[in-house]
Amino acid sequence: ETYWCAVLIFLEPSGLLALLLYQRMAYPFFWDDLMYYLKLQGYKKKAAARMKQGIITYLDCFLYQARRNPHKPFIIFEDQTLTYQDVDKRSNKFSNAFRTECSLNQGDIVALMMCNDPDFICVWLGLCKVGCEVAFLNVNIKAKSFLQCLQSCGSKAIIVGADLVSLVEEVWSDLKKDTMRVWVMDYSTPCQQFGTLLDKVQHISAEKTHKLPTVDIMSNFLYIFTSGTTGLPKAARVGHLKAVMSMAFLEMCGAAPNDIIYITLPLYHMSASLLAVGGCISLGATCVLKKKFSASQFWTDCTKYNVTVVQYIGELCRYLMNQPVVREERAHRVRLFAGSGLRSDVWKGLSQRFGKLKIREGYGLTEANIGFLNYTNEVGPIGRASYFNKLSMPFELLRYDPQQYEPVRTHTGRCIRVNTGEAGILVAPVTVMNQFLGYADNKVQTEKKILRDVFKPGDVYFNTGDLMLQDHRGFLYFRDRIGDTFRWKGENVSTTEVSEVLAGLEFIQEANVYGVTVPGNEGRAGMAAVVLKPEHQLDGPKLFSHLVDTLPAYAWPRFLRVRISLDVTETFKQQKLKLVQEGFNPNIISDPLFFLDSSLKSYVVLTPVIFNDFVSGKHCL
Repeated sequence: ETYWCAVLIFLEPSGLLALLLYQRMAYPFFWDDLMYYLKLQGYKKKAAARMKQGIITYLDCFLYQARRNPHKPFIIFEDQTLTYQDVDKRSNKFSNAFRTECSLNQGDIVALMMCNDPDFICVWLGLCKVGCEVAFLNVNIKAKSFLQCLQSCGSKAIIVGADLVSLVEEVWSDLKKDTMRVWVMDYSTPCQQFGTLLDKVQHISAEKTHKLPTVDIMSNFLYIFTSGTTGLPKAARVGHLKAVMSMAFLEMCGAAPNDIIYITLPLYHMSASLLAVGGCISLGATCVLKKKFSASQFWTDCTKYNVTVVQYIGELCRYLMNQPVVREERAHRVRLFAGSGLRSDVWKGLSQRFGKLKIREGYGLTEANIGFLNYTNEVGPIGRASYFNKLSMPFELLRYDPQQYEPVRTHTGRCIRVNTGEAGILVAPVTVMNQFLGYADNKVQTEKKILRDVFKPGDVYFNTGDLMLQDHRGFLYFRDRIGDTFRWKGENVSTTEVSEVLAGLEFIQEANVYGVTVPGNEGRAGMAAVVLKPEHQLDGPKLFSHLVDTLPAYAWPRFLRVRISLDVTETFKQQKLKLVQEGFNPNIISDPLFFLDSSLKSYVVLTPVIFNDFVSGKHCL
């Protein structure tokens, strides 16, 4: 007996060592996966504890921090610093003005169109205190999209920045028909029928004068507009639950309460408003808010404000890498970059050039609660498909038909999971905790995002429309965005919307718009295959002028391909696959090709020499 006890004691360390060696070889990321899972569970427990205290919504989380850290800086904007208490009191002013001066009530839908500014957040929180549902409008949209956005979300009121009021004036005759109420963030306004806000909040009480509304955590909170196959922006419903879950992003990336977070992305995007500002609120941290991103001022700002965390999109990082070397890029205190859309070559270059940075690349959607985070130091993936992660965030990758952009189904009507190393459509089950509230006033597009009877009768999945690949180690990689939307300059571009704009010109008979990859650039640049009307020629200057008037710059087609006819399927859907594959290469395309030359304000013939300049990066977009 003593002998065998001694043998066991002797073997125990070696057996443990063997087990550890096996784990490291077979499951090298086991401890990363486990620690992240435990961290996520810890955040959920903390959120549950807060909910028991009545801290349930995005607004509740802010008010909690305003009580807990009233004098801590919340927003730094240029030379202005606002504490949590300052923002609470100013949002009270707006809330009181909305109730008494603007006659807004709980349940009203109010559109908000402002550039990045502390008052964007104060107005938003003020509307939340009234109980309004807020619709964030892209400040780059043109007249037609602007009207469609207001109509689709059901807004009867709009708050607009003073620098954006010209767009409202342009469509005022249409807005009057819908009895739209307009308030401008100014002390006076050129239009007598517009109200003003700053003069009203100047003298109104900063104290809470009304009881805060009771809110159902499962109800709608925001409308955030996303491009889609309809051709115009769709109002995605974002629930209170989604908003609160989004606030975990920065903490899960490794941010802490003492961090100073640099936010340059537009607040009308979920990334800035929910992930960044929301993440800052959840931590009780401080954010530096920029009106717009400036690559030349980036590191100067980081040193000036002692920034420690930066929120990025891939395009932002590429701009930084293309800037000339400055002293501040090595004198900063930034330790963490958190965001999405980062290309592997830029990813590697960031730390090599700008110091030791922890990079946390993620993936998420406005419409649904499916998201990933690469919490390892592996370069390239957007997340992991570990056993632990699938417990908290179930998903599947489905085989798809590249012609129809639809999942492949068996003879029994069921979908097929892809093999490891094969790209497939990312889908996630729709559950109570993984909501999909759909699009406002658009049942057709809402239904298009839902897959039914995927693996068994009655199951329901949300279709992201994104192609993902899972490798043999469990890492997930973003491969492409299928369908009628592509991403350029950090924005989603609707191919149908751009096609309709092109078709509005008298010399274009038909247009097929798609995205093409350009070496050295994130996302896909817009390209259009067009058919000219008989006896008409391409008018480059007129086309450029038309685009300036109708579309934001990121949606302009950078390349044109003039064709005799466009290929369609048997159901008359335009075929894009071959066009996308051929790109804008004049060496393999016999059709006339043109590129957008902004300096000439026209489209110019694309020669093989110019094509090579694009490929080499000598000619930039």
